[in-house]
Amino acid sequence: MSTTPTPLPPAAGTDLRERIRGEVLRPDDDGYDEARAVWNAMIDREPAVIVRAAGAADVMETVPFAREHDLELAIKGGGHDVAGDAVCEDGLMLDLSSMNEVHVDPTRQTARVGPGAVLHDLDVETQAHGLATPAGFISSTGVAGLTLGGGVGYLSRKHGLTVDNLLSVDLVTADGAFVQASANENPDLFWAVRGGGGNFGVVTAFEFELHELGPTVVAGPVVWPFEDARAVLREAAAFMRDAPDEVSCLPILRHAPPAPFLPKSVHGELVLIIAMIYAGDPEEGARELQPLSGLGDPVGDALGPKPYTAFQSMFDDAVGPGARNYWKSHYLEDLPADCIDVLCDYAARMTSPDSAIGMLSLGGEVARTPHDGTPYPHRDAAWVVNIQARWHEPDEDERHVEWTRELFEAMTPFSTGGVYVNFMSEDEGDERVRAAYGEESYERLAAIKAAWDPQNVFHLNQNVSPAN
Repeated sequence: MSTTPTPLPPAAGTDLRERIRGEVLRPDDDGYDEARAVWNAMIDREPAVIVRAAGAADVMETVPFAREHDLELAIKGGGHDVAGDAVCEDGLMLDLSSMNEVHVDPTRQTARVGPGAVLHDLDVETQAHGLATPAGFISSTGVAGLTLGGGVGYLSRKHGLTVDNLLSVDLVTADGAFVQASANENPDLFWAVRGGGGNFGVVTAFEFELHELGPTVVAGPVVWPFEDARAVLREAAAFMRDAPDEVSCLPILRHAPPAPFLPKSVHGELVLIIAMIYAGDPEEGARELQPLSGLGDPVGDALGPKPYTAFQSMFDDAVGPGARNYWKSHYLEDLPADCIDVLCDYAARMTSPDSAIGMLSLGGEVARTPHDGTPYPHRDAAWVVNIQARWHEPDEDERHVEWTRELFEAMTPFSTGGVYVNFMSEDEGDERVRAAYGEESYERLAAIKAAWDPQNVFHLNQNVSPAN
């Protein structure tokens, strides 16, 4: 239990407890350490106070309280961000995880989602009606952080980014005011939150458009031995250049998990996994995915009809909380043979058995959306590559971070120069934030930031500085 002294007087914490419905935790309170924990174990910070909001009214009280007491403000939704900005040192951590409600309107095909919901919450409620919206590929990911950064996932080629399906938000501003934003109300703010991160306020509700899907889809991972990885990836990349929008895939170079569909002789060995899905009629799925699933001589195959919710959670155990994580990311216009060689060369030198190199296919509806429609500028990229170092011992940090950075540098000649804001670690800096948005979008975001948060209250994020 932390005993670090804090500048916040006890009376102030008592006053806040009387003003909100949720919990207020100080370092000596039960539940404090659990509340301050985030997914990335490299992040170990101790806020002066944690507010576990029960609703938007609590947020409206808490934001001005933090400003009144000159406390740095961190916002936690799902707490899954690798950069760890959901928690601060000696400031106020606003924990929204209890606000995890999901309300589906099956007639309008919309969902209203709280900022503490994770993808599993969203998927379960929407799939009860045979509906879905594009949202990630790990079910423990927070809806809020994913959405505010753009949101890529298995359904993006068919239905676009998560933000392309966002209809409106409720938001608490830096001065504690409650506002709504949509295409017709505060449109500049609405444009900014669709990819501009948590720079503009605390979103207390999201409204999404939903699409018919499932609950059964044809999906699953197919696994090849590492010695076949180069050849399989070349053919997979060639197929995806003209694949139907319904086809999406996520190739992963990693050590094989002890999955029941894999022979024990493969467990722990370096392999190529391609997770694939057909986001359409299940009767067509196996046929449309055959050009991918039929490549080479797989050592394991779990492709077939299954609940969409089961597919969305298949890799959760491999990336659960409690490990140390460091990521670097690139966008690619293509996945050429020499780029594949670099990826495989570094995979062979992977420094941790828990690390992975993931490559999500993009294109389709993502590319058809106007470039200036959202702050997300990477519409022409065909792939996003995420280098994910993952380990457990602090004394190994340098070795695993170095491997990640070396592969990142080796991949730079193939990159568009852009980066997905949700895949950025805490040490990226302003230059990479600008690369995440492109200069034109960044300048527009900075102007909107100056209008809604001129004092940069919301700066614990991949920060956009207010325009002068």
